Amino acid sequence: MPDWLAVVILGCIEGITEFLPISSTGHLLLAEHWLGHRSQLFNVVIQTGAVMAVVLVFAQRVKELLTGWSKPEVQDYLFKLGAAFLLTAVGGLLMKKFDLKLPSDPRPVALATLLGGVAFIVLERWLQGRPTADQVTWTVALVIGGGQLIAAAFPGASRSGTTILLALALGLSRPAAAEFSFLLGIPTLLAAGLKEVYDATKEGSPHEPWSLVALGTLVSAVTAFLAVKWLLGYIRQHTFVPFGWYRIVVGTLILLLVK
Repeated sequence: MPDWLAVVILGCIEGITEFLPISSTGHLLLAEHWLGHRSQLFNVVIQTGAVMAVVLVFAQRVKELLTGWSKPEVQDYLFKLGAAFLLTAVGGLLMKKFDLKLPSDPRPVALATLLGGVAFIVLERWLQGRPTADQVTWTVALVIGGGQLIAAAFPGASRSGTTILLALALGLSRPAAAEFSFLLGIPTLLAAGLKEVYDATKEGSPHEPWSLVALGTLVSAVTAFLAVKWLLGYIRQHTFVPFGWYRIVVGTLILLLVK
């Protein structure tokens, strides 16, 4: 298979799975089983394409947050986003310093993907008939920030999956949980991508040609835009249970196929 075609396929997988709560790490691991291993830089930088898609999907909301900062409710939301990101950034640096992260080996990724699916099914059953709120509290914001650290420590847990799960467990509605998780992903994933580029440039780490990295990033952006638009409409009328069952299937496949 031509290298460019493999990159296009991986870009599609990244774009679709980055913000759906189904573990992009797990899917890329499965894909690389057939398409070959990719550098850490490639896998991290193509996430920035998905981030750009979220900016476009939430363009009106992002504009409101950037231009309406004088409004108390906008300030409150921005402070909560900032606090969640700061918690993630500081915690992430400490985790890297002390090497507090499981390796992206098949078994831990598979188990995290599978168990996350079980958690979605159990949580959605528990939530039946319970009231939810659209207001992001400080507790929810900080727990979501902590959720990003959990996802970073356990590859396969899924950043969006973990943060949405925790937000739902604390009583936040599905649309509000998805919005906060996705908006928080903008600075989080951009910072991760920029740091990876900086480290690769500074250390001269081997990676794919920049043209292939750019291609993967572009494809990721297009597919992520479509995926996020679809998800936001879907969760207004449906639960996350199908994603839970899907994760169980993917986790099982990783255990069976990837050694």
